Amino acid sequence: MHSTPQILAWLTCDGVHIDPGSGKHTILGVFSNIRGRQFPVVHPFMVWFLTLSDVPAGTHRIKISMGLGASDVKPLIERTFDSQGPLQRINLINEIANLSFPRPGDYSILIEVNDELLLATSITVSS
Repeated sequence: MHSTPQILAWLTCDGVHIDPGSGKHTILGVFSNIRGRQFPVVHPFMVWFLTLSDVPAGTHRIKISMGLGASDVKPLIERTFDSQGPLQRINLINEIANLSFPRPGDYSILIEVNDELLLATSITVSS
């Protein structure tokens, strides 16, 4: 039986703290848009936090792409992660430094696992 990975959470935030004793994740500074006074604007640091379930056991590949419009999307993150099985909830912390936005607009973000599109969302950049 093949299960399709499911996204349980997707957040853009300033940081994630993992408590060393409990393993709990604390999400810091959640936001959904970026404002710039002049363009291009460079956002110094953000985290794309993602929780997955229903991921079959084994090693998998995640790709996160972004662009201004669906035809302009370029990969920003490509990495592997491991799953112990479909019942495991997998938290992935994806750090992005010095991300440049050439002009205001709604930037498309695509999340793929093993080349299968799981989520298409966006982040708004305004002046």
